[in-house]
Amino acid sequence: MTESVSTMDNSEEEEEFYDAQDVFLERYCEEGDSPATPQSDYVPPPEVTVLHAGTETVSLGLTPTDSSVRYKLHIVYSCDTHGGSVIVEESSTVNVDGLHPGTEYTFRITRRAENGNQSETASVSVLTEPSPPVQITVYQVNSESLSLSWDTPAGEVESYIVTCCSEEESCVQELTTNTNSLTFSSLNPGVCYSLQVSAQLKNGRRSKPTVTSSRTKTHLESLLKDLDLEQHYSEKLSLSTILQIDEKTMSEELVKCYTDLPWYFLKKLMMVNVTARNVKYTSAYDSTCDAMSGNTEFDLDNLVNSPYSGDIVNPLDIINALFLCSDGFVQQEIALKMSMCQFSVPLLLPNCDTKQCTLMLWAMRDIVKKYRPQSLSESKGFIEDRVVLSNLPMISFVRLGECSLSKSEILNKLLSNSQQYHDTFVHHNMECGDSPRRISNGLVEITWYLPCGNKNMDLFSEPVTVANLRGDIASFETQYSFLCQTSAAVFVFFDDLDSECRLLTNQHHKAQIFLVGNHQSKRFRLDALKNVATKLGLTKNVILKTKQMNDADFIKNMRKIVRDVVEKSEIKIPIEQMADIAHELGILVDEESPECQTAKKNADAITAEIQDTLEYKEVQLPLQGHTWKELTRLEKEEFRLRKVGSENIEKYKSDLQVEKRKLRKKQNSYDMSNAMTCFIDAISSPRIERSYFLKWMRINLDNLSREKLSDLREQYKKKCQNSENKEEIKDIDRKLSNSSLGTEHFFREMGQIYEASVSLPETDPSRQQLQHLPKLCAGLLLDGFPLELVDGDASNIPLRWVSDVLSQLNALVSPKSKILVVTVLGVQSTGKSTLLNTMFGVQFAVSSGRCTRGAFMLLIRVNEDVKKVLNCDFMVIIDTEGLKSPELAQLDNSHEHDNELATLVVGLSDITIVNIAMENSTEMKDILQIVVHAFLRMKEVGKKPKCQFVHQNVSDVSAHEKNLRDRKLLLQQLNEMTQAAAKMEKKEENKSFTDVMEYSPDTGNWYIPGLWNGNPPMAPVNAGYSEAVYELKKNIIQMLGNCNSSANKISEFTEWMSSLWTAVKHENFIFSFRNSLVADAYMRLCTKFNKWEWEFKKGMYTWVTDAETKISNFGKFASKSGKHDMRELLTSLKNEACTVLSKWETELLENLTQYFKQTEGHVYLVEGYKEEFSNSAKSLRGEMERSVVNQLEAAADIRQGMVKLDSIKENHTKQLEKRVCALIEECQKKKVKMTDKELDKEFDKMWTKMVEELSFSKQKASDVCTSVSHYLRTNLSHKGSRACQLLSQKSLQDCGLEAFKYTAEGFFNRCKELFNIQGHTIAAQKMADSIIAACTQFVSEKMKRKANYHNTYTQEILHMIDERLQTNKDLKTDIDFEVSLKQHICGIATREFQKMHEDFLHVNDPYRCLTQNKEKFRADFKDVFNKRDQCQKKAEEFTDRCLKPAVKDFVNRSLGPDIIDEMQTCKQFSTRMFFQYAVLLDLLSKDDFEKYLSYICSYEDYVKKWILNQIMEHFSNPSTVFEFENRHLQSSISSINNAMKKAKTGESGNLKTFVEDICTKLDKLVISQDALGAFMILNNADQEQFAHWLTECVKDMAQALREEFKKSNIEMKLINLHVKPQNELFAKLIGCGKQCPFCKAPCEAGGKAHTEHFASLHRPEGLGKYRWKATKKLAIDICSSAVISDVNFCCNATKGEWHPYKRYKEIFPDWKIAPDVSLEASDYWKYVMAKFNDEFAKEYNANPADIPSAWKDIKPEQAEASLSESFNNK
Repeated sequence: MTESVSTMDNSEEEEEFYDAQDVFLERYCEEGDSPATPQSDYVPPPEVTVLHAGTETVSLGLTPTDSSVRYKLHIVYSCDTHGGSVIVEESSTVNVDGLHPGTEYTFRITRRAENGNQSETASVSVLTEPSPPVQITVYQVNSESLSLSWDTPAGEVESYIVTCCSEEESCVQELTTNTNSLTFSSLNPGVCYSLQVSAQLKNGRRSKPTVTSSRTKTHLESLLKDLDLEQHYSEKLSLSTILQIDEKTMSEELVKCYTDLPWYFLKKLMMVNVTARNVKYTSAYDSTCDAMSGNTEFDLDNLVNSPYSGDIVNPLDIINALFLCSDGFVQQEIALKMSMCQFSVPLLLPNCDTKQCTLMLWAMRDIVKKYRPQSLSESKGFIEDRVVLSNLPMISFVRLGECSLSKSEILNKLLSNSQQYHDTFVHHNMECGDSPRRISNGLVEITWYLPCGNKNMDLFSEPVTVANLRGDIASFETQYSFLCQTSAAVFVFFDDLDSECRLLTNQHHKAQIFLVGNHQSKRFRLDALKNVATKLGLTKNVILKTKQMNDADFIKNMRKIVRDVVEKSEIKIPIEQMADIAHELGILVDEESPECQTAKKNADAITAEIQDTLEYKEVQLPLQGHTWKELTRLEKEEFRLRKVGSENIEKYKSDLQVEKRKLRKKQNSYDMSNAMTCFIDAISSPRIERSYFLKWMRINLDNLSREKLSDLREQYKKKCQNSENKEEIKDIDRKLSNSSLGTEHFFREMGQIYEASVSLPETDPSRQQLQHLPKLCAGLLLDGFPLELVDGDASNIPLRWVSDVLSQLNALVSPKSKILVVTVLGVQSTGKSTLLNTMFGVQFAVSSGRCTRGAFMLLIRVNEDVKKVLNCDFMVIIDTEGLKSPELAQLDNSHEHDNELATLVVGLSDITIVNIAMENSTEMKDILQIVVHAFLRMKEVGKKPKCQFVHQNVSDVSAHEKNLRDRKLLLQQLNEMTQAAAKMEKKEENKSFTDVMEYSPDTGNWYIPGLWNGNPPMAPVNAGYSEAVYELKKNIIQMLGNCNSSANKISEFTEWMSSLWTAVKHENFIFSFRNSLVADAYMRLCTKFNKWEWEFKKGMYTWVTDAETKISNFGKFASKSGKHDMRELLTSLKNEACTVLSKWETELLENLTQYFKQTEGHVYLVEGYKEEFSNSAKSLRGEMERSVVNQLEAAADIRQGMVKLDSIKENHTKQLEKRVCALIEECQKKKVKMTDKELDKEFDKMWTKMVEELSFSKQKASDVCTSVSHYLRTNLSHKGSRACQLLSQKSLQDCGLEAFKYTAEGFFNRCKELFNIQGHTIAAQKMADSIIAACTQFVSEKMKRKANYHNTYTQEILHMIDERLQTNKDLKTDIDFEVSLKQHICGIATREFQKMHEDFLHVNDPYRCLTQNKEKFRADFKDVFNKRDQCQKKAEEFTDRCLKPAVKDFVNRSLGPDIIDEMQTCKQFSTRMFFQYAVLLDLLSKDDFEKYLSYICSYEDYVKKWILNQIMEHFSNPSTVFEFENRHLQSSISSINNAMKKAKTGESGNLKTFVEDICTKLDKLVISQDALGAFMILNNADQEQFAHWLTECVKDMAQALREEFKKSNIEMKLINLHVKPQNELFAKLIGCGKQCPFCKAPCEAGGKAHTEHFASLHRPEGLGKYRWKATKKLAIDICSSAVISDVNFCCNATKGEWHPYKRYKEIFPDWKIAPDVSLEASDYWKYVMAKFNDEFAKEYNANPADIPSAWKDIKPEQAEASLSESFNNK
């Protein structure tokens, strides 16, 4: 056990401590020098040894004593800075810890016995071990240096000794430092070093070393780390990564650090920018330059020692690193783009780590070059070939040792003529070219010189390949050997030659060797050159640059020698064949990966079979030929019905469908061809192999097409020389068009195979085997391969195929599936594909003879950092075939084809780039007309794409200013085109292009210079072109980011495509367009608007209920409102109503505004409806205001009328009370106990006398008829004298006694133009019946309220009639009809209202009211006389007679809106379209003819009943509605209890005041004045007791009402409601009530103020009673089909003349009848018509229709599916 003793903090205290010990010892030493103690008290001194000294612990060893006495050891330790002590039990080993490292301690140890005796002190000195440095961290490891740091150890450290060793050498470097970090430099790359760090203390001690190890990076690793490409060395860069849109794509920021360099290079290169290799970054260099520029003193030293940053990276290192870190497809893309920039590309790529190099055969596969050798200059022919296949001589340039001549710069001059210099090879004098190469020594680059056929410009008459080896051939013998065996000549640059020159003499080379030396170099030795030249026999092959020769002469001489070599050379090895030589030399070939080889084998197996392209396509790809084109023709005919002639439309459509099925059957009869089997198998392979396969396919097919096209062009040229060969020329022309064969044809066939299989039954094995195809294609699309949207040959979209591919794509990327679409449109061969390729780095086909046909889409990923800006996950790029293409010009429908394509792609796009050529005015007009047409169509269907006009080949810097006139001309042309297009589309309100879309001539035009900088084939891409395209790209991305509309999901894009294409197939696009996204957006808007509208109405209902309650309670109790006059209260409430209405209207309009501001939900698609809904909101406000004012006035007038009656009743009650009190007093005076009989007798006597004495003047009933007549006359006063005359002819009492019958004879005589008098009469009668029913219902509801009559009721009825007549104004009627209808309705109303008025007077007759309460008064009289306690009885009476009716009335007033709220949660009651869908679905499920007939012929009646049934069904369980009732009951009870509490705390003088206080506070309830008056008299109850019993009674009442509510059914409840849910829902869902003029389908448009009616689903016209005149057969035509045909119609509206259905808008401008969503959409009504054909014929007194056979095959399931499709109910 160790005991802690105080520790000393400094040396002074330590000394005192030791003194104290000495004094302690002296007590035992007074007699002499040694202690005089007895033997037994002797304590032997300890013998101490040091066993171990650590950094913080010392172990001491003690020799044990023989004595059995137990001792304790007192140990005191100290050093210069601190000390301490411990007391421990003696043992052989003692550990002392808590010491400081590297410190000398003195330990003093004393033994102490239990009796206090102690030994002499033994001392020992110990040095603790110094702490070594801890936590060594190695960082910044490069190829030649590394840095390390460590934590400071404990102890006073003076310095650190750091040693760096490797396995080869025991000690490389030993360094001393005072800091905690150190950097070793001058190390060897790729070596593992051992690193040791020791601490040197101030006292001279040195710690043990701490050891770690680290490996320096190789040169490659180091560079990759610097460039932040390490991870890509193993996980190669893919195309999708480098092409994705990220912040770097959009930013203009300069390169700021190493890691930006490769991305900067790639970004520039992908946009084919020739400045891509200028890769200097701006940090260190620029800051030094800035510092120097700020120094105003003249400093020559600084100028001489100009800043050079070792941080600059050589462009070749970046290129080399990127090739090493990229997959084969990125390498191919980099090589292609470098070649376009006329940069040299890698032939042999070195890896300085493995010392291996690779032949980049695959990387160069995609490079295709066109050139014209001298031999073809006369014929103007050209050669187009892949460079890896071309037989060209190769000239190589290498360097031996150091060389003062810049080989690469000389090469650049050699290959450039004086007008067109270009840095093909990176050289010392280029930006960053002087930076030391770290990994690119050993690189062999290659470029090509290609002649253009012009002797004056061509440097070499024949094409030549030029190779350039970087680095000394002494270090790269393999590369040198390869070049010697593959080149026609090798030019060896040198300064100093070794006379042995083993390298030059030992090569087994085929090439000629040329020695190129610089005579001016100090190291040049002529004798050595002579020796080598003699030894090699190269005396004529020596080129020297002498002092007399300037650069130009030297280059000229070199060029002559090269030209001679090229012309005489027989060694021409294509790069493809160099692979064999590479294998011999141990050089890798990039094509040797197993995936690439397997893919090549698969592709070759397919393409090897192709001999004759046309024949091959017919045999191996049969489905896309004539059959597919015929299917396309039939599909378009189904929609356009151009050849229907006199045939019945529906039968004709049915026949077309049969033909289509036959063609699909024919397609399914083909077995899958061998080529397609192989193709599908190959694209089903793993991703890398699949990508290689498709690339090989494209390469092979392009090669084949190129050969074929070359031959055909030759034939064409020969035949054209003789004009008699017209037929042959035509045949070759057709072959030229059809000989194109690409991978798209295989995918097209795949699509057709799939589409044909979909027509098979779902269980068919053939169909099931092909279900995986869309997913395969979706995977390819995701990997960056284009998908053919529009088949350019057939001019059609295989809709099912493309939709399913996109659907699978959506599933693959979900939920990240938002896309934005960019499209390019323009004339053929104006560089549209090149523009897209440059802009986005993609690869749409641009090779010769391969003009894009149709439209292709391609997917580009959007990086996470840009997603927030663009709000999308992918960008879709659509490339289209050229408009006005010569191939299609001969076709009659080429304009139609162009219009279809433009409409489709503009409709799919968020931004459309329109490529136009200002120079060709006629052509431009044609293009603009097509494009403007497309934009106009989009505007009309709600889509608002943005547009950018691009003018190519305009290079002047002042182009934008100079072309101001051209832009004005363009705008003028656009305006002209807009007017022309608007006229064609019947949308002539669009006068200018800016009416159609947002467009500014200044910001909407881009001027892009020419693509090539100089004359091809040796011209690089113009840097100005790349920069201008980059600016356009940035602007487009910015526009997309600022776009208000949200990005579409892939599924929505598919929906758009389908809708657009369906509409495009119709002749009239705008009227044919139907899209589920638009329908969805419209539905959402309607749902929202209905919700806001109902909130408005509900808010006003609640307010009116409260206002009516205030009016009903006015004057009954002490007024709280402060209003003493009813008129004053009414005015106040009207003002308040206006305020509340304005608040609700503002809120509704604000909601609408906010709704249209949101970006989600495709709101922009329904922007056109904003005004309609805004007007509907205003109209609702007007309607509500009129209704509210009428209700307030009626309530006020009725209450005012009641005041007089109440006063009379109150007076009678007071009289009665007075007399009863007198009678009681009189009876009590008798002081005789009277029996009940005697009391009754006395009471009856008093009652009879009182009744005789009181004056009961009978209430006189008003003459309602006079009032109604007055309002009717006022209503018709502005209708002219005829109306007054008719009113005078008939008394109102005589009207409405018989059923209303309309005869139009008089009207017919006045309106001879009416064509169908019978039809007109029926329609007018139907309208009249409907109006009469609505008004009768209004009257009956007023009667049920049992209130008094008010004049506003008549005004309401007349308003209803006027409103309905206005709605049906197209049904022409005369004033006679209107007057007789109004008289009929007012006659009925007059009698009912008169009865209602008289009933009210009877109920409220004072005498009757008094008599009614006689028995109650008798009972009260007896109670008072007998002095019984009335508290409980009176509480019950007050509850039953006053509170209970008021509470029930309150619940009935509040329940209606609750039921409406609840019903609106059901989908079928949310919008008119859902409502129609639900009604029709219900009809289908019932399958009852009578119900269909009722729905068609009595639509309103049927719908009203249906709504009522739905409510009753929904609330069939009483508990549902009971929840609402209970809530309002609770609210009432709570109000009553609160009122009681407040009344109790008030100063109520008596019970009467107490009760009045309660009633006054119950402002929610209307308490009957009669009941209250009767309760108040003869009431002697105790107030406190009454309050107690009232509380109990209220509880009982609540329970009783709950029971009552639970027992009553919904039907009974609905009768008592003030707001009738069925009426409100009907008014909301019936909408405008308009029906299709042809088939009577009801309008579904939302908002009351809509200007255009539409229905989702139209019916066969026979269901609307249409029949053929001659045969009397019911018509089966469906108006949605008829409006796109050439058929005519005639009706009353056309005055009996025939009119084309296509121009129905001229007759019915308010209706929009769109064609069906699909050919199956009208299956619902076809099914109904086919099933009940005979029944309808019988009912309509017609002959049954001729039903097409296809209709009879429709099943109920198909009918239901068509219903879902039509109403977009997914």
